[in-house]
Amino acid sequence: MSDDSRFFAYLRDRIGLDVASVGAPMIERAVQLRCKAAVQPDLSAYWQLLQSSPAEQQALIEAVIVPETWFLRYPETFDALARLAQQRLATLKGVRGLRLLSLPCSTGEEPYSIAMSLLDAGIAPAQFKVDAVDISPLSVAKAQRAVYGRNSFRGQQLGYRDRHFQAEADGYRLNERVTAQVRFQAGNILDPALLAKEPRYDFVFCRNLLIYFDIETQQRVFEVLKNFTLADGALFIGPAEGSLLARMGMRPIGIAQSFAFVRAEPEPAPMPSPAAPVIAPPVPVRQARAARPAPNVTPRPRPVLAAPIAPQAARDTDNQALLTHIANLANGGKSLEARAACEDYLKQHAPTAQVYYWLGLLSDVAGDISAAQAFYRKALYLEPQHVEALSQLAMLLAAQGDTAGARRLQERAARSGRSGEQEPRG
Repeated sequence: MSDDSRFFAYLRDRIGLDVASVGAPMIERAVQLRCKAAVQPDLSAYWQLLQSSPAEQQALIEAVIVPETWFLRYPETFDALARLAQQRLATLKGVRGLRLLSLPCSTGEEPYSIAMSLLDAGIAPAQFKVDAVDISPLSVAKAQRAVYGRNSFRGQQLGYRDRHFQAEADGYRLNERVTAQVRFQAGNILDPALLAKEPRYDFVFCRNLLIYFDIETQQRVFEVLKNFTLADGALFIGPAEGSLLARMGMRPIGIAQSFAFVRAEPEPAPMPSPAAPVIAPPVPVRQARAARPAPNVTPRPRPVLAAPIAPQAARDTDNQALLTHIANLANGGKSLEARAACEDYLKQHAPTAQVYYWLGLLSDVAGDISAAQAFYRKALYLEPQHVEALSQLAMLLAAQGDTAGARRLQERAARSGRSGEQEPRG
């Protein structure tokens, strides 16, 4: 086993990370950085240290995971949660409060968004509690501090910041009325003892986790998540994970852009009818948790030129602006607008793999699997080493039982990531 593959296998066994989901170069860089930080002469010496030092084991995990989150990420999800929570409380009739789980919780933006949304919906603090778990003790410590910089606040609708935060010299401090609703702990979802003594939850948020696992680990973790969730509870997942859950015995709850799933059997109590067609946006990427997720990034902007832009450069800049616009719409949850923008782009410009990739992902999470596959294949025809298209198509093939085909695509994606043939998209 090579030096690198030893570390790949270690991270797969310890946290379930599939190297193809994040690319070998990222893991290799993290290992080299930790080797240097630990003052080890080479990777063999660092490997020996890793086997004997729990502190270094955690340090490597911290170096690999990359928290990427913000408050009210996909606002429609939290609107749906508030509606479902009110319905559940009416059913419970005061017998108990609601139990909610956020895993992975990263630096706290998601569980605090859950609490803020329920409080803003008029649900009393005594009527719910949120448990929050993350594999990173550093992220948990930051969440407990509850002070956030500007990067945690995105989008135009920031009224919640005025309601729930106070400005300080180093950021915005969340008020105690919200923080009191959330209980944090560090933990690994692959640990059988995690939350073993806790009652099941009404609502579980586990967004953008399964997409970082290989197929076997995805199924294992899915069973863990089902065990955390009440039989009539709801599981909130990342948009790109919808097709995977649909093939694991779950069905969408029927609220547009909620990304909430319930068990297909037995049938749960009726849920609120959607106000609009169920169409979901693509997913941004989050820490290590098979196939690469949809990127939460816009295409890389070109540098600002001081000289006048030549005609060809102007066209390139215009194309880049349109691609950025598409990504912003998709990552902002505006799926219909994103699809229309993709179609407009193809009418006005030469076909590009990235636009077909977005169309594939929009179709995928909306449940139109045949269209998604066709778009992914168009993207790969134009750009055979398009990592995200390779990875998403691999996920679809795996869900349909074509394990060999999925593995071939995953290997292509991994080779592309190592060779740098696929230009980074963020």
